[in-house]
Amino acid sequence: MALITETREGSVVIWTFSRPERLNALPDLTDGDEMANACERVNADPGVSCVVLTGEGRAFSAGGDLKAMKERRDLFEGSGAAIRERYRRVVHRIVRALYGLEVPLVTAVNGPAMGLGCDIAGLGDIRIASDRASFGIPFMKLGIIPGDGGSWLLPRNIGYNRAAEMLFTARSIDAATADKWGLVNRVVPHDNLMEEAMTTARQIAGQPPQAVRMGKSLLRQGRDTNFDQMLEMSAAMQALAHLTEDHIEGVTAVLEKRPASFEGR
Repeated sequence: MALITETREGSVVIWTFSRPERLNALPDLTDGDEMANACERVNADPGVSCVVLTGEGRAFSAGGDLKAMKERRDLFEGSGAAIRERYRRVVHRIVRALYGLEVPLVTAVNGPAMGLGCDIAGLGDIRIASDRASFGIPFMKLGIIPGDGGSWLLPRNIGYNRAAEMLFTARSIDAATADKWGLVNRVVPHDNLMEEAMTTARQIAGQPPQAVRMGKSLLRQGRDTNFDQMLEMSAAMQALAHLTEDHIEGVTAVLEKRPASFEGR
Protein backbone atom coordinates (compact mmCIF):
# COMPACT_ATOMS: atom_id res chain seq x y z
CA MET A 1 0.00 0.00 0.00
CA ALA A 2 1.33 3.43 -0.94
CA LEU A 3 2.57 5.64 1.86
CA ILE A 4 1.40 8.97 0.49
CA THR A 5 -1.00 10.46 -2.02
CA GLU A 6 0.21 13.55 -3.86
CA THR A 7 -1.73 16.54 -5.12
CA ARG A 8 -0.54 19.92 -6.32
CA GLU A 9 -1.75 23.50 -6.20
CA GLY A 10 0.45 25.67 -8.37
CA SER A 11 3.96 25.46 -6.97
CA VAL A 12 2.81 23.80 -3.71
CA VAL A 13 2.88 20.00 -3.47
CA ILE A 14 0.64 18.34 -0.87
CA TRP A 15 1.57 14.91 0.47
CA THR A 16 -0.96 13.02 2.59
CA PHE A 17 -0.16 9.86 4.54
CA SER A 18 -2.80 7.53 3.14
CA ARG A 19 -3.22 4.62 5.56
CA PRO A 20 -6.03 5.92 7.79
CA GLU A 21 -7.22 2.42 8.69
CA ARG A 22 -3.78 1.81 10.27
CA LEU A 23 -3.51 5.33 11.75
CA ASN A 24 -0.93 5.99 9.04
CA ALA A 25 1.53 3.52 10.57
CA LEU A 26 4.94 3.31 8.92
CA PRO A 27 7.21 2.11 7.58
CA ASP A 28 6.35 -0.69 5.22
CA LEU A 29 9.43 -2.07 3.47
CA THR A 30 8.77 -0.03 0.31
CA ASP A 31 8.29 3.28 2.13
CA GLY A 32 11.94 4.31 2.00
CA ASP A 33 12.03 4.08 -1.78
CA GLU A 34 8.67 5.83 -2.11
CA MET A 35 9.62 8.79 0.09
CA ALA A 36 13.08 9.13 -1.45
CA ASN A 37 11.59 9.15 -4.94
CA ALA A 38 8.95 11.72 -3.98
CA CYS A 39 11.57 14.03 -2.47
CA GLU A 40 13.86 13.63 -5.46
CA ARG A 41 11.02 14.61 -7.82
CA VAL A 42 10.46 17.78 -5.81
CA ASN A 43 14.16 18.61 -5.61
CA ALA A 44 14.52 18.19 -9.38
CA ASP A 45 11.48 20.36 -10.19
CA PRO A 46 12.27 24.09 -10.07
CA GLY A 47 8.54 24.76 -10.29
CA VAL A 48 7.96 23.45 -6.75
CA SER A 49 8.43 25.99 -3.95
CA CYS A 50 6.94 24.25 -0.92
CA VAL A 51 5.64 20.90 0.31
CA VAL A 52 2.80 20.41 2.82
CA LEU A 53 2.70 17.03 4.62
CA THR A 54 -0.36 15.87 6.57
CA GLY A 55 -2.23 12.70 7.44
CA GLU A 56 -5.53 11.24 6.29
CA GLY A 57 -8.05 10.35 8.97
CA ARG A 58 -7.67 10.99 12.67
CA ALA A 59 -3.90 10.52 12.99
CA PHE A 60 -0.86 12.17 11.49
CA SER A 61 1.06 8.93 12.03
CA ALA A 62 1.01 6.42 14.85
CA GLY A 63 4.56 5.40 14.02
CA GLY A 64 5.73 1.79 13.93
CA ASP A 65 3.44 -1.23 13.51
CA LEU A 66 3.27 -2.87 16.95
CA LYS A 67 1.85 -6.12 15.59
CA ALA A 68 4.76 -6.44 13.20
CA MET A 69 7.15 -5.78 16.09
CA LYS A 70 5.54 -8.48 18.24
CA GLU A 71 5.53 -11.00 15.39
CA ARG A 72 9.09 -10.06 14.38
CA ARG A 73 8.17 -9.67 10.73
CA ASP A 74 8.77 -7.16 7.94
CA LEU A 75 11.14 -4.47 9.25
CA PHE A 76 11.72 -6.40 12.47
CA GLU A 77 12.47 -9.87 11.06
CA GLY A 78 15.69 -11.81 11.41
CA SER A 79 18.99 -11.12 13.13
CA GLY A 80 20.12 -7.89 14.74
CA ALA A 81 22.33 -7.22 11.74
CA ALA A 82 19.37 -7.70 9.38
CA ILE A 83 17.14 -5.37 11.41
CA ARG A 84 19.90 -2.75 11.53
CA GLU A 85 20.27 -2.89 7.76
CA ARG A 86 16.53 -2.46 7.24
CA TYR A 87 16.52 0.57 9.54
CA ARG A 88 19.31 2.04 7.44
CA ARG A 89 17.64 1.29 4.11
CA VAL A 90 14.02 2.00 5.03
CA VAL A 91 13.61 4.20 8.13
CA HIS A 92 16.76 6.20 7.59
CA ARG A 93 15.98 6.62 3.91
CA ILE A 94 12.66 8.24 4.83
CA VAL A 95 14.13 10.72 7.30
CA ARG A 96 17.21 11.46 5.18
CA ALA A 97 14.99 12.18 2.18
CA LEU A 98 12.74 14.53 4.15
CA TYR A 99 15.69 16.26 5.82
CA GLY A 100 17.28 16.70 2.39
CA LEU A 101 14.18 18.26 0.84
CA GLU A 102 15.42 21.43 -0.83
CA VAL A 103 12.18 23.39 -0.49
CA PRO A 104 10.48 24.31 2.79
CA LEU A 105 8.41 21.53 4.34
CA VAL A 106 5.25 22.48 6.25
CA THR A 107 3.98 19.66 8.45
CA ALA A 108 0.26 19.97 9.17
CA VAL A 109 -0.21 17.69 12.17
CA ASN A 110 -3.85 16.69 12.16
CA GLY A 111 -3.83 14.20 15.05
CA PRO A 112 -1.52 11.92 17.06
CA ALA A 113 2.11 11.91 15.89
CA MET A 114 3.92 9.11 17.69
CA GLY A 115 7.40 7.63 17.46
CA LEU A 116 8.63 7.90 13.91
CA GLY A 117 5.51 9.95 13.18
CA CYS A 118 6.54 12.50 15.81
CA ASP A 119 10.03 12.73 14.41
CA ILE A 120 8.74 13.14 10.86
CA ALA A 121 6.47 15.94 12.07
CA GLY A 122 9.54 17.51 13.67
CA LEU A 123 11.37 17.49 10.34
CA GLY A 124 9.05 20.21 9.10
CA ASP A 125 10.67 23.60 8.68
CA ILE A 126 7.32 25.03 9.79
CA ARG A 127 5.07 22.88 11.98
CA ILE A 128 1.36 23.66 12.41
CA ALA A 129 -0.78 21.56 14.73
CA SER A 130 -4.49 20.92 14.97
CA ASP A 131 -5.89 21.31 18.46
CA ARG A 132 -6.50 17.56 18.24
CA ALA A 133 -2.80 16.78 17.72
CA SER A 134 -0.57 15.08 20.24
CA PHE A 135 3.08 14.16 20.19
CA GLY A 136 5.04 11.35 21.77
CA ILE A 137 8.16 9.20 21.51
CA PRO A 138 7.02 6.09 23.40
CA PHE A 139 10.07 4.00 22.55
CA MET A 140 11.04 3.32 26.17
CA LYS A 141 7.69 1.74 27.04
CA LEU A 142 8.31 -0.66 24.14
CA GLY A 143 11.81 -1.51 25.35
CA ILE A 144 13.54 0.19 22.43
CA ILE A 145 15.16 3.53 21.61
CA PRO A 146 14.65 6.05 18.76
CA GLY A 147 16.06 4.28 15.72
CA ASP A 148 15.16 7.10 13.35
CA GLY A 149 17.52 9.89 14.39
CA GLY A 150 15.01 11.46 16.75
CA SER A 151 17.57 11.70 19.54
CA TRP A 152 19.50 14.13 17.29
CA LEU A 153 16.46 16.04 16.04
CA LEU A 154 14.22 16.47 19.07
CA PRO A 155 16.77 18.25 21.34
CA ARG A 156 17.40 20.70 18.51
CA ASN A 157 13.69 21.41 18.28
CA ILE A 158 12.76 21.71 21.97
CA GLY A 159 16.00 21.60 23.97
CA TYR A 160 17.76 18.75 25.73
CA ASN A 161 15.81 18.77 28.99
CA ARG A 162 12.39 18.65 27.36
CA ALA A 163 13.52 16.02 24.86
CA ALA A 164 14.87 13.99 27.79
CA GLU A 165 11.54 14.21 29.58
CA MET A 166 9.64 13.00 26.52
CA LEU A 167 12.08 10.15 25.91
CA PHE A 168 12.63 8.87 29.45
CA THR A 169 9.02 9.12 30.65
CA ALA A 170 7.46 8.03 27.34
CA ARG A 171 4.65 10.49 28.07
CA SER A 172 2.84 12.20 25.22
CA ILE A 173 2.20 15.92 25.12
CA ASP A 174 -0.86 17.71 23.80
CA ALA A 175 -0.90 20.42 21.15
CA ALA A 176 -0.88 23.27 23.68
CA THR A 177 2.24 21.90 25.37
CA ALA A 178 3.91 21.33 22.01
CA ASP A 179 3.22 25.00 21.22
CA LYS A 180 4.63 26.14 24.57
CA TRP A 181 7.75 24.02 24.14
CA GLY A 182 8.38 25.20 20.57
CA LEU A 183 7.77 21.85 18.91
CA VAL A 184 5.17 23.54 16.70
CA ASN A 185 4.89 27.07 15.36
CA ARG A 186 1.23 27.39 16.32
CA VAL A 187 -1.95 25.49 17.08
CA VAL A 188 -5.15 26.12 15.15
CA PRO A 189 -8.70 24.72 15.32
CA HIS A 190 -8.82 21.32 13.66
CA ASP A 191 -11.13 22.39 10.85
CA ASN A 192 -8.80 25.28 9.96
CA LEU A 193 -5.58 23.22 9.84
CA MET A 194 -5.16 22.75 6.10
CA GLU A 195 -6.37 26.28 5.37
CA GLU A 196 -3.66 27.62 7.69
CA ALA A 197 -1.01 25.30 6.26
CA MET A 198 -1.87 26.23 2.68
CA THR A 199 -1.93 29.94 3.49
CA THR A 200 1.62 29.60 4.82
CA ALA A 201 2.67 27.50 1.83
CA ARG A 202 1.25 30.03 -0.61
CA GLN A 203 3.17 32.83 1.12
CA ILE A 204 6.36 30.81 0.70
CA ALA A 205 5.48 30.06 -2.92
CA GLY A 206 5.16 33.80 -3.53
CA GLN A 207 8.86 34.33 -2.80
CA PRO A 208 11.68 33.96 -5.37
CA PRO A 209 12.17 30.18 -5.78
CA GLN A 210 15.96 30.12 -6.00
CA ALA A 211 16.35 32.35 -2.95
CA VAL A 212 13.94 30.15 -0.97
CA ARG A 213 16.02 27.05 -1.69
CA MET A 214 19.28 28.80 -0.86
CA GLY A 215 17.79 30.23 2.33
CA LYS A 216 16.67 26.79 3.48
CA SER A 217 20.12 25.36 2.78
CA LEU A 218 21.75 28.04 4.91
CA LEU A 219 19.33 27.55 7.82
CA ARG A 220 19.90 23.80 7.82
CA GLN A 221 23.68 24.01 7.54
CA GLY A 222 23.74 26.68 10.24
CA ARG A 223 22.76 24.04 12.82
CA ASP A 224 26.17 22.40 12.64
CA THR A 225 28.46 24.97 11.01
CA ASN A 226 30.63 27.51 12.79
CA PHE A 227 30.11 31.20 12.18
CA ASP A 228 33.10 31.70 9.87
CA GLN A 229 32.01 28.82 7.65
CA MET A 230 28.46 30.16 7.56
CA LEU A 231 29.70 33.61 6.51
CA GLU A 232 31.65 32.07 3.61
CA MET A 233 28.64 30.06 2.43
CA SER A 234 26.38 33.08 2.82
CA ALA A 235 28.67 35.26 0.71
CA ALA A 236 28.83 32.66 -2.06
CA MET A 237 25.07 32.12 -2.19
CA GLN A 238 24.37 35.84 -1.92
CA ALA A 239 26.63 36.49 -4.92
CA LEU A 240 24.58 34.01 -6.95
CA ALA A 241 21.31 35.54 -5.74
CA HIS A 242 22.44 39.02 -6.80
CA LEU A 243 22.82 37.76 -10.37
CA THR A 244 19.24 36.46 -10.70
CA GLU A 245 16.46 38.22 -12.56
CA ASP A 246 14.22 37.70 -9.53
CA HIS A 247 16.55 39.88 -7.45
CA ILE A 248 16.18 42.78 -9.89
CA GLU A 249 12.42 42.20 -10.01
CA GLY A 250 12.21 42.28 -6.22
CA VAL A 251 14.17 45.52 -5.95
CA THR A 252 12.21 47.11 -8.78
CA ALA A 253 8.88 46.07 -7.23
CA VAL A 254 9.81 47.62 -3.87
CA LEU A 255 10.90 50.86 -5.55
CA GLU A 256 7.73 50.97 -7.65
CA LYS A 257 5.56 50.08 -4.64
CA ARG A 258 3.92 47.08 -6.33
CA PRO A 259 3.82 43.32 -5.72
CA ALA A 260 6.73 41.42 -7.21
CA SER A 261 6.27 38.72 -9.84
CA PHE A 262 9.02 36.12 -9.43
CA GLU A 263 9.72 33.57 -12.16
CA GLY A 264 12.61 31.54 -10.79
CA ARG A 265 15.23 33.07 -13.02
